[in-house]
Amino acid sequence: MRTATLSFLFLLIISATLFAQADKSATAIRKVMDDQAAAWNKGDLDAFMSIGYWRSDKLTFVSGTKITRGWQQTLDNYKKGYDSRSKMGVLTFSDLEITMLGKNAAVVLGNWSLAREKDNPNGKFTLTFRKFKEGWRIIMDHTS
Repeated sequence: MRTATLSFLFLLIISATLFAQADKSATAIRKVMDDQAAAWNKGDLDAFMSIGYWRSDKLTFVSGTKITRGWQQTLDNYKKGYDSRSKMGVLTFSDLEITMLGKNAAVVLGNWSLAREKDNPNGKFTLTFRKFKEGWRIIMDHTS
């Protein structure tokens, strides 16, 4: 009986630790996304990319039928497509669902929206985050 009780307590402590770690990671990922939106809304695409995306040639960005590889090419595409504040609008992320895949990986499902003077483009995204020594970064972005 004592062994069973100790085993139960051990499992309870391990479970509480894992849940606390997952909450801490989810909070950190939400902060990355909040900071990205703030940078976007200031018109700072360089900061938007630096805050959230893995600075690697292996970064993958999928949108529509196009696959882009690499941090610099992704930044260049953003700068080409959003070359004015009016095109950038005000970015918001909503309905975030963060699923931890382990202590160093997560998937985020959510909505994005741009409030612009003449329109309001919006869509869905799936982001794969990985934790690096500098923090959580997006390693794959599939946006529609």
